[in-house]
Amino acid sequence: MFEENQMYVEPFNADGRTSKHITSESDLVVVGGGWSGTTAALAAARQGLKVTLMQDRPVLGGNGSSEVRLWSLGATSHMNNNNRWAREGGIVDEILVENMYRNPEGNALIFDTILLEKIVEESNITLMLNTAVYHVNKSGSDTIGSVEAFCSQNSTHYTLKAPLFVDASGDGIVAFQSGAAFRMGAESTDEFGEKFAPSADYGYLLGHSIYFYSKDVGKPVKFIPPSYALDDISQIPRFRSFNTQDYGCRLWWVEYGGRLDTVHDTEVIKWQLWKVVYGIWNHIKNSGEFPDAENLTLEWVGHIPGKRESRRFEGDYMMIQQDVIEQRQHYDAVAFGGWSVDLHPADGIFSERPGCDQWHAKGVYQIPYRTMYSRNIKNLFLAGRIMSVSHVAFGSSRVMLTLANCAQAIGIAAAHCLQKNLLPADMSQEENIRLLQRDLLRIGQSIPGFKLEDADDLAQQATISASSTLALSELPDNGPLYPLEKSYAQMLPGRAGKLPKLSFTVDVKHATSLDIEFRVCSRIGSYSPDTMLEKICRDLNVGTNQTIDVAFDAEIDADQYVFVCFMRNPDVHLHLSDERVTGLLAVHHRNNQEPPEDIGVDTFEFWTPPRRPAGQNVAMKFVSPLAAYESAYVTNGLSRPTTLTNAWVPALSDTHPQIELKWDQIQAIREIVLLFDTDYDHAMETVLLGHPENVMPFCVRKYRISDAAGTILAECDENHQTVNRIVLDQSIETNQIRVELLENNGDAPPALFAIRCYA
Repeated sequence: MFEENQMYVEPFNADGRTSKHITSESDLVVVGGGWSGTTAALAAARQGLKVTLMQDRPVLGGNGSSEVRLWSLGATSHMNNNNRWAREGGIVDEILVENMYRNPEGNALIFDTILLEKIVEESNITLMLNTAVYHVNKSGSDTIGSVEAFCSQNSTHYTLKAPLFVDASGDGIVAFQSGAAFRMGAESTDEFGEKFAPSADYGYLLGHSIYFYSKDVGKPVKFIPPSYALDDISQIPRFRSFNTQDYGCRLWWVEYGGRLDTVHDTEVIKWQLWKVVYGIWNHIKNSGEFPDAENLTLEWVGHIPGKRESRRFEGDYMMIQQDVIEQRQHYDAVAFGGWSVDLHPADGIFSERPGCDQWHAKGVYQIPYRTMYSRNIKNLFLAGRIMSVSHVAFGSSRVMLTLANCAQAIGIAAAHCLQKNLLPADMSQEENIRLLQRDLLRIGQSIPGFKLEDADDLAQQATISASSTLALSELPDNGPLYPLEKSYAQMLPGRAGKLPKLSFTVDVKHATSLDIEFRVCSRIGSYSPDTMLEKICRDLNVGTNQTIDVAFDAEIDADQYVFVCFMRNPDVHLHLSDERVTGLLAVHHRNNQEPPEDIGVDTFEFWTPPRRPAGQNVAMKFVSPLAAYESAYVTNGLSRPTTLTNAWVPALSDTHPQIELKWDQIQAIREIVLLFDTDYDHAMETVLLGHPENVMPFCVRKYRISDAAGTILAECDENHQTVNRIVLDQSIETNQIRVELLENNGDAPPALFAIRCYA
């Protein structure tokens, strides 16, 4: 409109004016740019779809962004449950690993940049920030034709058309306006037999939270509260627990709104939370009870609340409590969850009750695809917290990484729909689901109970050989001493039959006896050591460096992880090893889950790994070495530990480890995929918590790929990611591929989960 040195003048218009209007078409419109919308958009775009991603905020990430600053979590649950190697895979993992690499301090602003970079680098995505949908146009009673949106920053009105839509907006603006069936509140116990369904006095909705940060400025700071600050801190029953150390999402229980309309009353809820936050800070600064707060200033208070619950829309299947707790199996599983069933009293911070009731399952659970599209609106996917679950199941599925895990399945499902002229519901047919599961597993998604079966993978037809294979004869005694004030256990990949005879070393302060228990999980593939197969008691004399031999008679009838448990005895110090190896973990007995009777939840023990740099393995020797790292694992379709390690690891003495794939005939190869170990047991919280390392010690940093003639096809000097996809400039013909693992990111031996080759 404007040229250089030109003034633009428009006369009065009695009819008024309309905003600029743009109509655009794409293959897929994703409404909402939180973790779920971002992941769905990336997954679809990488499958070749033209995607419009619309976000009504200035940044991506939703509750995980710098606007709210909640750490992103999923099935790992801060590593405080028994879900081992449970971090979400695929795009979710890619983002988490990248954030860990660039941002181990947990700076929320840096995390914003990582999400934005992922989107703007994808040429198939058109990103529209500060743009909110306000109307849905339907092309039929059960079909969306377009959505209307407005950007407050460029004063432009948009009409966005597409054959398919993803509602990842949080409150479900598109699904709601389209007329899709939804629920809000909690189902009664009678409807689904959910024994944990809440009562009226507990309340039927989770509220919102607003976080705040403080900062020490090195000199006294005065605080004069705003007039609207809560002036009677005793209205908060737990006000005596406030202190100068907790801030940000450590104060998740600063929550309100569970008895209001969490959609339309959001501004009311926000104001009440602001009153509470400034009242809390006034109490800390001016009550005289916190002299250590003298130099603290209130650095940041959230401008928008982090929402937990509002509408939930109905799909062809609705997950309920029993799906979570019983870990029910679904033919159309495409994702998994593992957070506790985490419900909060509706009165939030003003409740006399604890801030939450959290009850865990004994392992991760499958999430079926049928929960991810509307059963009423034919071309609408349900992403994020609006997916088809009951209120109780929502208590677990609602966390960001679980929802993002589902959303990447939606993105790939959308691509299948457009490529094959299908609707979202059509994808639930078994033949279509199998292809969706295959494509998810290809990108690193993990689906419990499923492995990649890929007829297109040429590596499946190859003969595999390696320069060496680790036969684990010992974990050397070179680590710290562990006083058995808590029971400590070594997890080992066990083969069907007997565990090899082993020995360990202890220091003993007083003559005593030590119980050593051989345990497994009652459900193979989970990691709750709830079944004791054998117990051995050894009398111990006073002294240091005592070697104890143990031979268990009990046998296991299938490959699975076993636990050698050294039971609590403060007079005994267990020798640990600084040797870290893929697929080996030490865990301690943290506490027990002891729910009330008859709420449909199990009683069991939590055995969890201390975080690095703690959590060393037990120093052990094995009479017969553990053969747990076979080269054949790189084509077994599993890319993380499950019942076995599923990783090839070379011998510790191998100074130039390499693995070769050979074919009887010449193959045309264009693409090679490698999957490395970035420690799926690490929760990798995105903000606030901080981490002592930025790369995982098991991950290969430097590698080289060559063909039969020795021609180098690819080299990488600075890898920190799980999935490395190498697409060659042109197809090569060879009967051999060699992968050399040249350097690791840490002291652990290198590990490789998978090699795949495609024409």
